[in-house]
Amino acid sequence: MLLTIDYAAIDWARAQFALTAIYHWLFVPLTLGLGLIMSIMETLYYRSGDAFWRRVTQFWQRLFGINFAMGVATGIILEFEFGTNWSNYSWFVGDIFGAPLAIEGIVAFFMESTFVAVMYFGWDKVSKRFHLASTWLTWLGATISAWWILVANSWMQMPVGCQFNPDTMRNEMTSFLDVALSPFAIDKFLHTVISSWIVGAAFVVAVSAWYLLKKRKDEHQLAVKSLRIAAIIGLCASVGAAITGDESAYKIAEVQPMKLAAMEALYNGGNDQSLTAVAWVNPFKQPDYQQASGAPMRLAIPHGLSILATRSLNGFVPGVNDILNGYTRADGTVEPSASEKMERGRIAIQTLADYRQAKSEGADEATLNSQLSTLNSNMPYFGYGFIKDEAELVPFIPVNFWAFRIMVGLGTLFILFFAFVLYLDWRKKDIPAMKWLLWTAIVLLPCAYICSESGWLVAEFGRQPWTIQDMLPISASVSDIGSTAVATTFWLFLVLFTTMLAVEISIMLKQIKKGI
Repeated sequence: MLLTIDYAAIDWARAQFALTAIYHWLFVPLTLGLGLIMSIMETLYYRSGDAFWRRVTQFWQRLFGINFAMGVATGIILEFEFGTNWSNYSWFVGDIFGAPLAIEGIVAFFMESTFVAVMYFGWDKVSKRFHLASTWLTWLGATISAWWILVANSWMQMPVGCQFNPDTMRNEMTSFLDVALSPFAIDKFLHTVISSWIVGAAFVVAVSAWYLLKKRKDEHQLAVKSLRIAAIIGLCASVGAAITGDESAYKIAEVQPMKLAAMEALYNGGNDQSLTAVAWVNPFKQPDYQQASGAPMRLAIPHGLSILATRSLNGFVPGVNDILNGYTRADGTVEPSASEKMERGRIAIQTLADYRQAKSEGADEATLNSQLSTLNSNMPYFGYGFIKDEAELVPFIPVNFWAFRIMVGLGTLFILFFAFVLYLDWRKKDIPAMKWLLWTAIVLLPCAYICSESGWLVAEFGRQPWTIQDMLPISASVSDIGSTAVATTFWLFLVLFTTMLAVEISIMLKQIKKGI
C-alpha cells in the first residue's frame, strides 16, 4: 500500500482546523455558561412575578443571542472541514464518527434552534411557563449538542465500540452504546461543560463590575444581583471543573500515557512520582527527552502524580522514554516498544494489501483465513505502520506542559476569586465601592477564555501525532489536495473569523452600553 504524503498540505490543514476550532471555542463556552445563568434568572421571574427579573433576563438573552449566532456559523464550517481536508479520515471512520455528529445536527441543533425563537419572540405570546421551558430547553439543546460533539471527540481519544472490516477498508460500529457512553466521553463532557459555566460566570461578573465602576444607576440593581448569582455559579463550576479534571487526568493516564508524560515533562517514569508545580521547560523547543533526566528548576508535590494517575501513593507512571522503549503496566500487561509497534503496524498494512489482492484473485478460504488471523493480531498497531520515526510519537512537550499549568493555575485563581466575592457579599461588604475588585473582575474575563482554550490545547496537542489514538495518524488522514488550496482558505478563514469576532465584540459592547 503506497501513501503519498504532502507534508505542506498536512501542516496547512492542521493550521486551518486549529484556527477554526480556536475561534469556534471562543463562542461555545459563553453560550453554555450564559444560557444557564439567564435560565436561572427567568426562573426567578417566573417564581416571583417581579418585572425586574424579566428585564434582567431579556438583557442577558440579547447578549446570549449575539454570541449564539456566531457560534453556529463557525461550528458549521468546522464540520465541513472533515470532508474537505480530512477525507481519508472521514472514509476510514465515517461510519462511527458521523453518527454522533448526525444526531447532534438532527436532534440537538434543531431543538435549540426551535426553542430559541420562542425564547426571543414569545414574550407575551405564550404562557410564562411555556416561555420558561423554552429558555431552559434552548440551554439544554446547546448542552446536548455539546454532548454529541464531545462524544465524537472522545472517540478520537479512546476508540471503542468498533471493528475494522478489511473488505470495505472501514472501521464499522459494533456498539453504539459503547461509543455514546464511553467513560472518556462522560468525563470529557462533564469537565468541558462545567468549565464553560466558568466563562459564563466570569462574563456576567465582568459586565456587572463595569456597570458598578461606571455608577450606572439604571443598571445598579441588575449588576449587584447578577454578580451574586454569577459568583455562586462560578464557584460551583470552578470546584466542579477541578473535580472532573482530576477524573479526566486519571482516564488520560490509562488510555493516553504519552499525553500525560508530555503534560508533566516526565521523561523517565517510575514509582512514587511527584506532581510538577512548576519547572523550566523551554516554550519554543522540544526538549532532549532521551538525554535529560527531567525538567530543570522543578518544584513538585510529593507523590502527587502517582496519586493522580494511579490513585496510589507509590503507583508507577511511565515517562516518555518508558513508553518509547516499552514497559510493564500495573496489571502486568507488557506494553511493546515503539519500534515493535511500528513493525507490527507495517505487518498489518502489508497483510491487508495481501489479503485484498488474494481475495480479488479468488484465493482459497484457508489462505484468506490465515491472512485475516495475521491481520487481526496486528491490527491494534495498524496506525503505527505509517510512523517513520519514533520521535513522531512524542507530542510537542512545551505546549502541553505550559497549557496544562495555565489551565490549572487560572482554574485555581477562579476558585479563590469567586469564593472571595461571595465571602464579601455574605459579610455585606460594599462591593460597588471596591474599585480594585471590580477591575480584577474585568481583567479575569479574558483569563477565563485563556483557561478554556488551554484545556483544548492540552486535549488536542497531547494526542499528536494521532487523529485517532493509536489507530490513525494525521499523515494518513489528510485529503489528497494541494497545500496551496488549503493555505488560501486558511487566510480567508483568518480574515473572516477575525472580522466576525470583531463584529461580535462591537455589537456586544453596544448592547452593554445601552443597558437594561
